[in-house]
Amino acid sequence: MPTNLQPISETSAIILSSTGTKSSVAAAVPFGVYNSSQYFLTGAAKQVDFVYKRLGGDVVDIELTDSNVYAAYEEAVLEYSYIVNIHQGKNILPDALGKITGTFDHLGDKLTGPSGANLEYSKVTLSYANKLGDAVATQAGFGGTTPIYSASFTTVKNQQDYDLQTIISAASATGLDDAGGVVDYAGKVGDSRIIIDKVFYRSPVAMWRFYGYYGGGMGVVGNYSTYGQYADDATFEIIPTWQNKLQAMMYEDALYTRTSHYSFEIFDNKLRLYPVPRGDDGFAGYLNRVWVRFRVADNAWGESGDSKTGVEGVNNINTLPFDNVPYENINSMGKQWIRNYALALCKEMLGQIRGKFQTVPIPGESVTLNYSSLLSEAQKEKDDLRQKLSEMLKEIEYVELAKKEQEKVTAAEETLRRVPLPIFVG
Repeated sequence: MPTNLQPISETSAIILSSTGTKSSVAAAVPFGVYNSSQYFLTGAAKQVDFVYKRLGGDVVDIELTDSNVYAAYEEAVLEYSYIVNIHQGKNILPDALGKITGTFDHLGDKLTGPSGANLEYSKVTLSYANKLGDAVATQAGFGGTTPIYSASFTTVKNQQDYDLQTIISAASATGLDDAGGVVDYAGKVGDSRIIIDKVFYRSPVAMWRFYGYYGGGMGVVGNYSTYGQYADDATFEIIPTWQNKLQAMMYEDALYTRTSHYSFEIFDNKLRLYPVPRGDDGFAGYLNRVWVRFRVADNAWGESGDSKTGVEGVNNINTLPFDNVPYENINSMGKQWIRNYALALCKEMLGQIRGKFQTVPIPGESVTLNYSSLLSEAQKEKDDLRQKLSEMLKEIEYVELAKKEQEKVTAAEETLRRVPLPIFVG
């Protein structure tokens, strides 16, 4: 026998109203993030009407309170704000690293820091790429902003091994090298490890550099391809400029492979010289002083000058100065997503409530509650809404927009290529 239930429930003392009340929203939501927005209060109140109609409140009882719906609406707005902020964070994080961050209250709203950062279309500066490029340039010896220092020390007769870390650290501490010269890296080393980029020593006499240790002819120079030699009265070809550049590089290499009379090894900042310095005017006496080019290993946790490295500024997506998205800045597309997500949350709550009792006895009959279907529908709807929103936002990330613009240009060029040129007569 049909139970013929009415909105006035025979199974529950709690029944959802058909209309929400704007004045009761602020006291009902758990966080109150948007309580200062009259538009949010109105939207939450209208959500009661929406849920009542969508769940069939005119026909069956809906065991929810108005407060349940208000809380679901606030959660939906916060979830929307979260997903959108994640998207924007991915867009701007590379250019925001090291910039000023903010402080936040328990609601996630910013107390200090730049305002409206999550609503700005950030200027792409490629700052992260510049940092990577600077590091590569420094490592490769092509430039960069990392300071490069030069140090020197006097070799000791019959001493082959030298601890550069100890030598340079001592000079940094005193500000003077072993010859009494002022160093430009005073106070820069401390306990930091140094990184040796290159080792120099006094070159052999000029005759050795140009003619080889065993001599040669007047005006003899090296051929870049074979290291062969020819005299200055030979016939020269007209060659391209790049070949001159290549000759210069090969000439430097030749100094260290053919005409160099010294060599060295360096491991763990410990230098070993070959041959052993003799400390006299003989062949090995040219090793009486050695120069090195080095840099000081960066402190990954430190700051440099006025530039923020991220230690005190933005260092990951968690420290981006993002507020919750203001309710007034959510357009109609976002509002509809929020309504549907809040509806799914209400279904979930209703399913959990009805799942407390699978059936409810009434006089002469019993009512089977649809908690299982409500829970499964709610979960699917929530997952679908989040997935669709995330996919849509991914499609409009800055890098994807750039790709789409490229595709437009390519398509336009292809179209124009097929358009026949006009023929002018007369």
